[in-house]
Amino acid sequence: MTANTPADATAATPAGPEIALDARHITRRYGAVVALADASMQLRRGEVMGLVGDNGAGKSTFLKILSGAVVADGGSIAVDGKPVTFRRPSDALEAGIETVYQDLALVDTMSAVQNVYLGREDLSSNPFLRLLNVVNDRGMRKRSREVLAELGVGIQSVNVSVKGMSGGQRQCLAIARALLWGRRIVILDEPTAALGVRESAQVLDLIGRLRDHGVSVILVSHNMQQLVTVADRITVMRLGRTIATRNVADVTPEIVVGLITGALPADVDTPEDSAAVVA
Repeated sequence: MTANTPADATAATPAGPEIALDARHITRRYGAVVALADASMQLRRGEVMGLVGDNGAGKSTFLKILSGAVVADGGSIAVDGKPVTFRRPSDALEAGIETVYQDLALVDTMSAVQNVYLGREDLSSNPFLRLLNVVNDRGMRKRSREVLAELGVGIQSVNVSVKGMSGGQRQCLAIARALLWGRRIVILDEPTAALGVRESAQVLDLIGRLRDHGVSVILVSHNMQQLVTVADRITVMRLGRTIATRNVADVTPEIVVGLITGALPADVDTPEDSAAVVA
């Protein structure tokens, strides 16, 4: 693929059976501004991958490309070994990728079950009622209760308004929605940023349960202590490039910060590191 051609599905190289997502050499430019110069990630099935980097490192652009909100200029993406092309968010959803942004995309005036099925309502099995677009309220409530109970998400009732829920409950509801729709990959953008210690622990526990269900998770966070607690590996971005991927067992928060800031050398050659060597 050329640098100025949208991501070509045929360019992706099939990965092994254990790889859920294989993104290679993703680039994105906005005029003269290079948002992504070379971003890659291999996400295993049932793995929690932390994604970290300083402001402007390219994390948001990388996530938007993986979620279909932005089209890459170059690179390749494969999901479960199959090459894919994302030109819109619906393409990523169809491939099994759900993204939970910081705003959660929840409607305060609606109930929990209405938010879970928002835009994807289950119609009545009665042929006549189905023609009238009558939804299957009972079935949707039942399935919502089952998924929330399966993940240990504690809310008073699936019929209560989201407006009355705590920040942690809202975050858990948004994450549970991904599992309900059978998503194999969930991207979480700073899920604990606005939460207290207790609610953060609840969300981190839920992320662990997603992993237990075989769901792969990309977790963006600035909280290094939380990342080393819940993640299996961490990918570090700097200046639009992925410069290191480390097993959590092999690093400390201080090492991760050093990679982010450039105090520690990257695992791959980057322009700034080469310049430092020449100097």
